[in-house]
Amino acid sequence: MLPVAYCQRVKMFIVMGVLNNTRQLALKAVRWGTSPFSISRSWLSTVPQIEDRNILLMGLPGAGKTSVGRVVAHRLGVPVIDVDDHILEVTWKMPVADKLAEVGGERFLEEEGRALCKLSTSGSVISLTGSNPLHSGAMQHLKRTGLVVYLDVATDDIIQRLSKMKVNRIVGQEAGVPIRQILHYRKQFYEKWLDTRVLCGTGDTVEEIAEKVLQAVERYQNSKSETFVSTRRENGSSSDSKYFSDVVLEGLAPDGGLYVPQKGFPKLDVREWLRLAEMSYPERALAMLEKCIHPMDIPSTDLRRMVFRAYGVNFASEAIAPVKHLVHNQFVQELFHGPTASFKDLALQLMPQLFAYCLPQMCNYLILVATSGDTGSAVLSGFGNLHDLDRQRVGVLVFFPEEGVSEIQKRQLTAYKEGNARAVGVLSDFDFCQRAIKSMFGDSGLTGHLAVEYGTVLSTANSINWGRLLPQVVYHASAYLDLFKDGVIKFGEPIDVCIPTGNFGNAMAALYAKQIGIPIRKIICASNQNRIVSDFITTGVCDLRNQALIASLSPAIDILKSSNLERFLYHASGGDGRLVRDLFTSLEKDQYFKVSESLLQKIQEHVVAGWCSEEECLAAILNVHTKTGYAMDTHTAVAKAVADRLQDPWCPVVICSTAHHGKFAPTVLKALRCPNTHYNPSDPLDQLRELASVASTPRMHQNMLQCLKDNSGEHTVCQADFSVLVEEVESMIQDSFLKVL
Repeated sequence: MLPVAYCQRVKMFIVMGVLNNTRQLALKAVRWGTSPFSISRSWLSTVPQIEDRNILLMGLPGAGKTSVGRVVAHRLGVPVIDVDDHILEVTWKMPVADKLAEVGGERFLEEEGRALCKLSTSGSVISLTGSNPLHSGAMQHLKRTGLVVYLDVATDDIIQRLSKMKVNRIVGQEAGVPIRQILHYRKQFYEKWLDTRVLCGTGDTVEEIAEKVLQAVERYQNSKSETFVSTRRENGSSSDSKYFSDVVLEGLAPDGGLYVPQKGFPKLDVREWLRLAEMSYPERALAMLEKCIHPMDIPSTDLRRMVFRAYGVNFASEAIAPVKHLVHNQFVQELFHGPTASFKDLALQLMPQLFAYCLPQMCNYLILVATSGDTGSAVLSGFGNLHDLDRQRVGVLVFFPEEGVSEIQKRQLTAYKEGNARAVGVLSDFDFCQRAIKSMFGDSGLTGHLAVEYGTVLSTANSINWGRLLPQVVYHASAYLDLFKDGVIKFGEPIDVCIPTGNFGNAMAALYAKQIGIPIRKIICASNQNRIVSDFITTGVCDLRNQALIASLSPAIDILKSSNLERFLYHASGGDGRLVRDLFTSLEKDQYFKVSESLLQKIQEHVVAGWCSEEECLAAILNVHTKTGYAMDTHTAVAKAVADRLQDPWCPVVICSTAHHGKFAPTVLKALRCPNTHYNPSDPLDQLRELASVASTPRMHQNMLQCLKDNSGEHTVCQADFSVLVEEVESMIQDSFLKVL
């Protein structure tokens, strides 16, 4: 029996070559080997040239497949085949409706499927019937010939069209079964077979949808158009471009920069946003992420499976990230309904699945995370809930400041003691933990040793990782759509977003939501007394000299060095990688940099910032609870205090509530009971029970209560020494991956 480490050493030389290959061609060939487009993906130019492949238009009855197919075929100069007219009626020698009436729905589907299985054509646009996707054999045959484009039309629009067309029966509709129910049933089959989706808005013309089809086909083929570059890339250089699957695995760029999309975000049009407004949170997430993740990295069907697993019964609220009115024109978005009661769950219930999907089969990965509180438990939850085979190849090690998190946060972090996930307390602050992890990534001797000795590659799940940041864009967009749907605003009217800010990831996600088309006027960054970000946005000076981290009542934003500020400066400077590199090299070397006045003006076009004292934080909690009965956590209170000072009174503001108030029960109790009493139970469970008796809204978080009941809080604590942290990393790898075959 050979140890895994020995086998992995043999494999590692091959693996490292695969990882260094930008596209990991060998891996992708295996993953998409069944796709007719996986051999050559360069058959498109400005106008797609389909050569010997078909474009298969799929959708509900009345989706416009026939009309759109004619326009697309005309634009491409290729034949068009309408399955109803050119195949079924020719084969059966009778109208389709007559055939359905003659044989009934079940036999109709079988005969329709047999007819399609005989189809042999290439280089055509084929308009499928609405029922074709219900026959598995026929769809398998058709998918081998080309690309399936799903014309995704709203059900209400379909029903209206069918009514105008005087269609009163479709395949599968028996007496007494509403047509809406049949249409809903069919959608699962369209989701199963699609290669790419065209989101059709109410009022889209045939020509507009045809143009979207052509763009979708071109995008599918041209994966090179969606690459990522480092924020420190030399201007004009494209040799270091990476793909989504690469950047999710790597986390940090080799030059120390952060990855950003080379051509920015796609922009949704108004009609597409109006479609999303009627969708559930998982549906919104899927529609947006499909626009941002190329299907050659993660096919739509697999992405759908991940998204609906990420945002389901694991969240306490069916709305996932509901928006509620607070006071006046202030609204609060509750981002704490996930398993660990933190906004980090919105990203970290999905990101581990993305990571595992992109993972090469021949090596192990250890995820290293520095946390100031909430990130760690969310990472441990997300990666700990991966499927068994993935957990065998992915481990998670979290470092947190032993005295820099609340007792309840510590209990959540230390609930994971076995398997592939573990947390270690460090006798220092968050900045030390984060700096140590960055040093490990930059130490080629260490990473090489771990790769060769244990077959293990290091990566990260902090918001420096693009796969972690991208899902956060969704909830900022979703907040706007909820305000629109509830009639608070008309679509196109602006809002402000106020975010308690530490590492700047949440704020960066809001900026990306603005890029993708959400009318956000200003992002208001709210700091506590560790106000480096606030001072920088106000003055253009980032000065860490002689700055000591101050422990606060809002520990998750007790951060001096904000990693995602680098992404913001890259975009604000127009993609000037050299400038960004020089600024952050200066910050590492001299603990200081200052941006030009012109760059500061560009920064302030999008972002304003302020900070609040500890007293103002406590007062905000008490004031809101007194007026509304709503209990905020300390970080939300920081945002509320700053929003009160900086928001435009005529512009609605969404305050991001980043944690459930129960996570900081002692402080919230202090705020709500001051100055009348000093009673404060010491046991975390007693604290939550006491808090629930004082503040009933929002409801107590049941997962958090259960975690405290099940965990005593015992855990490993280590000194603030880089070499000691490295020992913890090696020990984790040995425990996770050094097993006997």
